[in-house]
Order: sequence, then structure tokens, then C-alpha cells
Amino acid sequence: MSSQSRRTFIRQAGGAALLLGVHPFSSLAKPFSTNDKIRIGCIGMGIMGFGDVACALQVPGVELAGVADLYDGRLAHAKELYGPGLFTTRDYRQLLSRKDIDAVIVATPDFWHDTISIAAMEAGKAVYCEKPMVQQIAEGHQVIDTQRRTKAVFQVGSQRVSSLAFAKAQEHFRAGNIGKLNMVEAHMDRHDALGAWQYSIPTDASPSTVDYDTYLKDTAKVGWDPKRFFRWRNYQAYGTGIPGDLFVHLISGLHLITGSKGPSRIFASGSLSYWKDGRDVPDVMTAIFEYPETSQHPQFQLTLRVNFADGGGGGEATRLIGSEGVLELTDRSVRLQKRGLPKAPGYDGWDSFSTYTKAEQEAYVRQYNKTYSAADQQTPAPTSEFYAVPEGYDDRLDHFKNFFAGVRSGQQIVEDASFGLRAAGPAILTNQSYFGRKEIKWDADKMQVI
Repeated sequence: MSSQSRRTFIRQAGGAALLLGVHPFSSLAKPFSTNDKIRIGCIGMGIMGFGDVACALQVPGVELAGVADLYDGRLAHAKELYGPGLFTTRDYRQLLSRKDIDAVIVATPDFWHDTISIAAMEAGKAVYCEKPMVQQIAEGHQVIDTQRRTKAVFQVGSQRVSSLAFAKAQEHFRAGNIGKLNMVEAHMDRHDALGAWQYSIPTDASPSTVDYDTYLKDTAKVGWDPKRFFRWRNYQAYGTGIPGDLFVHLISGLHLITGSKGPSRIFASGSLSYWKDGRDVPDVMTAIFEYPETSQHPQFQLTLRVNFADGGGGGEATRLIGSEGVLELTDRSVRLQKRGLPKAPGYDGWDSFSTYTKAEQEAYVRQYNKTYSAADQQTPAPTSEFYAVPEGYDDRLDHFKNFFAGVRSGQQIVEDASFGLRAAGPAILTNQSYFGRKEIKWDADKMQVI
């Protein structure tokens, strides 16, 4: 692959189809009964790969058939965990060619997502692709087109879309419990090296244990650098930075709650403030998204922030602010706080009322009391309602259950390719705004830059 461009790889795809001896326009997914075993493979056995496999295997009837990774140590560790007989390979295409594999998890660095997802669907596999779905907007449309043509089951792995907490927030929003939504603000701040992507690099990392040339794909052919492989999120060439890793979670959850297809304008600012370790992406970023009024929601503004050098210790919160209340969300809970306004506007206090003559003040009060009843002048008592998910609950497990239900019975997927691009698109454009120092306009219906 090192001599072959990424675009050529995709254009050839019959790509995986021709390679595997498959007609590129056939749907190879076999029908399942509710009792059939589903055998999976995982491509990319990093943090998310091992985590996703462990979670997926908790779903009854799911078995692991093989894994692929470009670092030998991860293949060896997979055998340590799942047995010496586990099929392992550096070449993901060998997994796709196996007839005993029904579905694959794609948990590679971002710049490989589209290529492998497309090849897997062409090969008749169901696909669970980690977020963000793609690294570039055009790639997202290619994934959508492939899914529609092959009719493959395709799920993006942003588990908030399956969360009980976010479903409760959606219920509150649809019931109008916060009044008219006007602003959403969210942050994910961190204060540790691992949270800032300074992942551990194994002592045996070398060109002999890592297929570095294949890893680089169509990016610049730089010399061996273990940081570029094991800390890939730090580089524009391989990842999507803060927006693709973290903003996309917040956007996915928001779109679930509000039914939105996305913003119309995006602007981002930030800096590389603290983690000056060779990375070429910021470690502090704030983005503002303007959401237009639709049939699903009013116009509102979304502000997202991530700070990887938060000396206060970090933390995470999401707030949907309306005219009559606020929804405060975490991964595991949602709190509704309602604080209504009285019908009467009030007077005195920080008001021009005190600047009038005594006679005018008395006249104003008489008129005010005639206009507003005692009930109108009463401020509604604030109320609060709290919901927490059950102890031990795992939204990623629910997300996998939805995916495998789609494989078995055709149940509707909660985060398909179109949903995936509508979440990834604004995240990708956040990077374009930051690096281009400009506002980006986005057509959320067509999923295109204007």
C-alpha cells in the first residue's frame, strides 16, 4: 500500500471486493436468526479496539474470530486474552476475506476509518466503526453511498446515542420541560498526561514490530517515529484532534436529544498551550456552533470547550439552557432544574423605578397592581428532578446490543452513516475553522460546506 495512494485504493474498491473475489455490487451479508452466533473481527487493537471487543463479547451469542493490528505486540496480547488459537494478522484484508466473520469493529486511527469501513461493507460484513466516522467530509459521503448500495448494517461507535441518561434528557426536551431552548454549553477538561494523549510507547517498538509503511497510508512518508504510531491523535495527518476525539461525542448526544441535523455556522479558536511535545494540534480549543430553527428545535447556540491543561483538575458537563429550565448532563445522569418567571415584570431593585418622584412611584404601584394580580406577581417555586442510570450500567454495551440486533433482525440502527457524518462533519469543520482562522458555513441537510 505504501506505493498506492489512498484515493486510488478507494477507487479500486471493487477494492476489497475484487481482491476477495467478490462482485463489488453484491450484498453478501447472510440472513440471521435470533439464535445464530455472530462472529466478529476487530481491526485496530489499540485502547478502543480492546475495549470494544471486551464490551461486544458481553452480548449473548457474539464470538471473536480474529483481530488485525500493525503492531505485533497487540496481536500477541490478543492471544494472551482470548487464546493461542485466535486468528491474528497485520493485514486487515485477511479478516475481510474470512467467510466465518460476520461483522467487524473498525477501531483504527481516524484516517483509516473510511477505507476499511468501505472495504468491509463491500465484503458483506456488518461494520461498527469508531467515532469520528471519517477524517474528511468527502469520505463520509463515500461511506454513506457504500452503505446504501450494499445495504450493510453500519453503526458509528459514539455510545451516548444509546445512553439511558441521554434518552431521559431527550424525553425532557420533547416534553418542553426547559421551555424554549436558546443555548447549549459543554466542556471536557483534563489535567493529566494520558488524557492529553501522551500514551505509553512499548519498549520493543521498532520498524520490525510495527508495519509503519502500511500505517502511513497516503500521508507523507516520514521516517520511523513511534510517537506518530502510538500517539497518533496528536497529528493532523492521522487523527482529528480535540474535535474528532471529544467534540464529536458532545455533538452526537446533542443531536440525539434535539433531533437536530446540525449547525449552519461554525467558528473555532484555541492554542497549543502546554503539551508542546511535537504535536501539531491544539490542546485548548473553544468552538461556537449556530443551529438554525427547524421543525425539531428553535434556533440556539452551542459552545464547546476542551482544555488539556486545566489546573483545577478537569471535569465534564453539558447544559441545555431554556427559557424555563436547564438540563445538566453527565455520562450517567441528568438533572432538570426549572425556574420560571412570574407574569409580572417586577419593579424596584436594579430598576429605574427608584429614580422617579415619590408621587410617580405611588402612581406606578397603583397601576401595576391593577394590571397584575397577586398570583401574577408570584415567582414560581423552583423545582428539580434528578435521574441516574442504574449501578453498573454501560451505554457502550447498549450501543453494541443495538448494533447486533441490527445484524440479527434488521432492527433500526441508532447511529447510521448519515447520523455519523452529521456529527463528524461539524467536528471536522471545527478543525478547518481553527487552522484557517475563519468561519465555516455548513448545509446540514446536504452535509456540505457552503
